Amino acid sequence: MQIYVSGSLAYDRIMDFPGRFADHILPEKIHVLNVCFMVNGLKEKYGGTAGNIAYSLSLLDEKPVILATCGNDFSRYREYLEKLDLPLHGIKTIPEVFTAGAYITTDMADNQITGFNPGAMNFTSDYAFDGLDPKNALAIVSPGSLDDMRIYCRQYKEMGVPYIIDPGQSIPALSGEDMTEMITGSEILITNDYELEMITQATGLTRAGLLKRTKTIITTLGEMGSRVVTQDEEITIHAAKPDKVSDPTGAGDAYRSGLLKGLATGKNLLDAAKMGSTSASFAVEHYGTQEHHFTMADFEARYQANYGS
Repeated sequence: MQIYVSGSLAYDRIMDFPGRFADHILPEKIHVLNVCFMVNGLKEKYGGTAGNIAYSLSLLDEKPVILATCGNDFSRYREYLEKLDLPLHGIKTIPEVFTAGAYITTDMADNQITGFNPGAMNFTSDYAFDGLDPKNALAIVSPGSLDDMRIYCRQYKEMGVPYIIDPGQSIPALSGEDMTEMITGSEILITNDYELEMITQATGLTRAGLLKRTKTIITTLGEMGSRVVTQDEEITIHAAKPDKVSDPTGAGDAYRSGLLKGLATGKNLLDAAKMGSTSASFAVEHYGTQEHHFTMADFEARYQANYGS
């Protein structure tokens, strides 16, 4: 089954400040703030929702098509994706801008200041689904270009392709009408608990109302696991246990990868969600969103240890 992953591709540029931001900000001058933080170097990581989901899918022996945009500085990321043997024909280059980038500075108290340049993410990826067989396709629409999110949801419904809607970080930028349209006709709405509350407030729909528009709501709950809700049942799945917890960033995208793998290989919804939890448990063991690694044997062993055969 061909999996389509739309969303963002971004560079995460991470800096550590060897002090505390609060010690360098004068409260009485906050209205004319002008500060400079000298950092201990810079680390560049590959990220973005589409890149993160595709990465974990590649560990699960899948070759998803990434539907996203990149800029004129994408060569390093492209070479990295090529080494993962991922198809790149769904990535559109916008030559006049940079690839989306997050510039994250963290102080010694774990406070963060982040600047985000959407760059190429402001443009649509315009993928043509030539020869697509809707019976052999599965898609996820994750945060990225807002126009891409709207367009791909409409196209999947028109083509009869089952899709997961994952509005995530884009929720504040989307109208209630946009989100209602995207959710309506989807197979699954996936969010964390806070995001689900934001959606109900923005759309004016209760959870029961959302379930009239999507078949399933999956809510990720961090270390508390995840909740799978349909019109017929509500089941909480405990989180798979990692060997250690280093950084929860990227766990949600890894969860989506395992979920997609399960659905693409014919697993039932609950087993697919357990696969999502298993995938997420590897992501939290490493700092960053694409720093974890596992073999299929590793994955199967951890799944069995947490959920049985």
